[in-house]
Amino acid sequence: MSNLLKYTPITTDDISQLMPIENTCHSHPWTEKTFSSCIGGRYFGEKLAETTEKIIGFYVGEFVVDEATLMDICVDPTEQSKGYGKKLLHHFIEQAKAKGAIKIWLEVRAKNISAQMLYMNAGFIEISRRTGYYPSSKGFGYEDAIVMSLKL
Repeated sequence: MSNLLKYTPITTDDISQLMPIENTCHSHPWTEKTFSSCIGGRYFGEKLAETTEKIIGFYVGEFVVDEATLMDICVDPTEQSKGYGKKLLHHFIEQAKAKGAIKIWLEVRAKNISAQMLYMNAGFIEISRRTGYYPSSKGFGYEDAIVMSLKL
């Protein structure tokens, strides 16, 4: 992992570069229209790139009053298991703090154990479950969402 990492704010011009990562990270990815609607206003996001300008991953968050929500976080599958997810999550937490957040929320698929471990290791705790919230990644049925929170 390069020590020369760069975080830059996501703009609508970045969406075409981020969609391939979004599409490979999620069984039911955002559309370009949804992604575009989550830029600006109450939303904030950053992309992470090495100095070679290869985009490694990104996150999108929402900030309302004094709470932040992690809406999406993705690391290019070819770059996973190298600590980038942890770096992106910690950067998101720091940005949320800088905006004045006192609590952060997120939800994660019940079967996504690696993401749950990432969040728990950052101090998030399970608050509740949303039964049958996500369409199954197998194409039939539904999967629970685990709602997690972190007090800052």
